[in-house]
Amino acid sequence: MTPSRWWTETVGVIDDAIGTGTAMLLLMIATFVVAIAWYTFPAWVPRRLPRLPRLRLRRRKTRAVPPEEAVETVEIDTLPTMPSGSLVTLADRYAAEGRYAEAVRERHRAMVRELVERRVIEHHPEWTVTELAGAAARARPSLDAPLRDAGTIFSDIWYGERPAEPAHDRRMRELSASVREALR
Repeated sequence: MTPSRWWTETVGVIDDAIGTGTAMLLLMIATFVVAIAWYTFPAWVPRRLPRLPRLRLRRRKTRAVPPEEAVETVEIDTLPTMPSGSLVTLADRYAAEGRYAEAVRERHRAMVRELVERRVIEHHPEWTVTELAGAAARARPSLDAPLRDAGTIFSDIWYGERPAEPAHDRRMRELSASVREALR
C-alpha cells in the first residue's frame, strides 16, 4: 500500500466514523493543548523527579593541576589572578614552542593585567578589546595607539581565525613595551 493510498483510506475511515467537522475540532483542541504544554513546559515538570536506586561507585581521586596547565584552561574573557610578569613568561614559553596564537593571547592578558594592577582601568569581563582600549585611552591618552593595535592583532587571530605568525608575536612584544613605557 502506498503512503498516499494509506492516507486517503485513513481520512475516509475517520470521516465515516466521526465526521470531518468533529475531526477538525479535535485536531484543533489537540494542537492547542500541545501549544500550551510547550509554552509552560518548565512549570508542569516536577522539580525533582523520583530517583531509582543506583550502585554506589567509588570515586577516583583527581590529580592536582600544575599552574602551567591551569593557565591554559582559563577562558579568554576572564582575567587570571597571576601577575602580569607570569603571563609574559608564559607568553614567551608559548612563542618558543611556536604557539604564536596563545603567545598573543597571553601578551594581551599581561597588558590588561598590568593596566588593572596599576589602577588605570577596572576589569570588566564583559568588555570587548575595543572597549578596553577606549577606557584605557580615556584614562591615559598615550595608551590609545598601542592598545588599539594590540586589540586588532588579538581580534584578528582569536575572533577572525587568522593564523598567528612570529611577526604577530614580535609586534605584540613591541606594543607591550610601549604600554609599559606609557605607564611610567
